[in-house]
Amino acid sequence: MADFALLHRPALAGAKAGSFGAPSTGARITLTALPEGHVLQVLAARDSDHLQDLIPRIGDGSPHAVRPYGPGQWFVIGDAALSAAEIFGKTPLLDGMASISDQGHGRIRIGISGRAVETVLAKGTAVDLDRASFPVGRSAMTLIGHISALITRTGAESFELLVLRGFAESLWDELIQMSLEFGVDARATQ
Repeated sequence: MADFALLHRPALAGAKAGSFGAPSTGARITLTALPEGHVLQVLAARDSDHLQDLIPRIGDGSPHAVRPYGPGQWFVIGDAALSAAEIFGKTPLLDGMASISDQGHGRIRIGISGRAVETVLAKGTAVDLDRASFPVGRSAMTLIGHISALITRTGAESFELLVLRGFAESLWDELIQMSLEFGVDARATQ
């Protein structure tokens, strides 16, 4: 067996950072590459609504950490990386009614915020992002342009996008393009 160390390179390490566009309305959009902590996928049977109270116990207690994306399917998100032992230690919390799969290696989170954030995102998705229809904490699996992403409203003027790692830079660049008319501050440092 060869001795070698895996080198972790953040998915958005090569993404464009800086300020782009000229904010004509005073609105400013901020893109942020969020920490690549943990993304746990929880899968259960379709009729598993009774698990709604158990799923948050897997998370770290942060707001909007649990994100439903289909019948019996949730992502549990957090900023801290978890070891395999820590993830395995969470399985008894579900009492055999669901399984947990680590997706942290394959999914990236991007934050987007600003006064015009709904307008920017409406350029790429058909989801009605009006606050009345899509309140804080709501998630939806959608396409943004041609890229599949889970979108979650995390505040009155902020969203978080969960995307497959291989599409992260492409989505990042697309979000910059969609935000140019409002001026965009892109922070790719992690």
